[in-house]
Amino acid sequence: MGKKDAGTTKLPVDQYRKQIGKQDYKKTKSALKATRLKAEAKKASSVFRDAFLVIAAILFLVLCVYAFFYLNLSTELNLDVDMD
Repeated sequence: MGKKDAGTTKLPVDQYRKQIGKQDYKKTKSALKATRLKAEAKKASSVFRDAFLVIAAILFLVLCVYAFFYLNLSTELNLDVDMD
């Protein structure tokens, strides 16, 4: 008897979840499979994109350090040549 009384008061969140579940159940299996495959593909591409961005950032940092030292050393060498 206690369970019956407690079950009558439903939270709005539970009602919303039930409604969404009914809508999802109405979809065909092929549509659900396509949605799942699309989500998995997006997740996999996200990993590759993140790895590419990290590698690109490291290469950019190395290039900046190289350019900084190249410009500093080239100006020092030019000053030595001008003194002759």
